[in-house]
Amino acid sequence: MTTSRRLADRKVERFEKNITKRGAVPETNTKKGYDYPVGPIMLGFFVFVVIGSSLFQIIRTATSGGMA
Repeated sequence: MTTSRRLADRKVERFEKNITKRGAVPETNTKKGYDYPVGPIMLGFFVFVVIGSSLFQIIRTATSGGMA
């Protein structure tokens, strides 16, 4: 048996195994719930900086007469 034939047989065997496993996903791999990539403290700080800076800009524009 040649090397390429052996490799082909091995690939076919792996493929056949995967066909029978299709749709059988273990429960641990499925995502449960919502997990945010950022913590609540960092999210609060970010919102504070964004809203605070926009309010500061609005106040500064209002006090300077509209043309900054």
